[in-house]
Amino acid sequence: MLHLRVITPFGRTDRVLDALERAPGVTNVVVLEKAARRPEGDLVLADVAREAANTVLDDLKSLGLEADGSISVEEVDVSISHGAVAAEAAAPGDGDDAVVWDQFERRVAADSRITWAFLAFLVIATQIAAIGVLIPSQILIVGAMVLGPEFGAVAAISFGVLRGSGRLVGGAARTLLIGFATAIAVTLLCALVCRGVGWITTATLRHHDEVRFIVTPDRWSFIVAVLAGAAGVLSITAGKSSALVGVFISVTTVPAAGYMAVALALGRWPDVGGSALQLVENIAGMVVAGTLTLFAQRRLWHRFGRRSRA
Repeated sequence: MLHLRVITPFGRTDRVLDALERAPGVTNVVVLEKAARRPEGDLVLADVAREAANTVLDDLKSLGLEADGSISVEEVDVSISHGAVAAEAAAPGDGDDAVVWDQFERRVAADSRITWAFLAFLVIATQIAAIGVLIPSQILIVGAMVLGPEFGAVAAISFGVLRGSGRLVGGAARTLLIGFATAIAVTLLCALVCRGVGWITTATLRHHDEVRFIVTPDRWSFIVAVLAGAAGVLSITAGKSSALVGVFISVTTVPAAGYMAVALALGRWPDVGGSALQLVENIAGMVVAGTLTLFAQRRLWHRFGRRSRA
């Protein structure tokens, strides 16, 4: 279930209530007259089944509440109510399969911004991956995969392509470019320092066959990226964070960036090219799969939306 908090101008409260009452999947409707002060109006509260949320939100937005009112949505962890059970039964589809598009849009937009936290996580993850390449240690490489924050920007590109939003695609692509460029540059600097003090040499990577998969992209790595991209989008839309961890472990974006930095420091140019290709291939595969998955979900829930309005 989702909890709606709607601030409506005084003259539109009846229309808001009408929209909530005619929509399947809505329960626990409460009206607090003249309770809102900024913006001024009535406060309407309601619970709605996740699978019916898109229809309800579209109806509320059509009343112009975005301009002079407010619509807030919160997740309800536990709802002990026969009315809530009946509302979920009345809504078409299943909540785990539903995509609340407004919620998804705001999440990916937030996850694709360039922030100090995003850069810090990506730099740290890339350095851990570089150490995993040097030791070598597949455990460290897997840990770096989990730590990397880049999938939010990948999902934002997919959503931007689906919506035809050049601004969202450009912003997310810029975040990935700046993020990986910063992470590689910092890791390269650290690798050069290590080479200067004699910790690593040009011969360091010669016998590390167990991490060669990072710089040898092939059809299988692209297929894995495609599958991971689809699974990642599904995990975000369904709120399955545990599945998203598996996505991080499946793709070698951060390890490729770490390997590239080390190879640059050691002058191993074929490995630089291989890791760069691996990075691009993984991101491209995830974007393609993410876009197709979102397209399929939109088509599916468009049909459910028409059914819920019938």
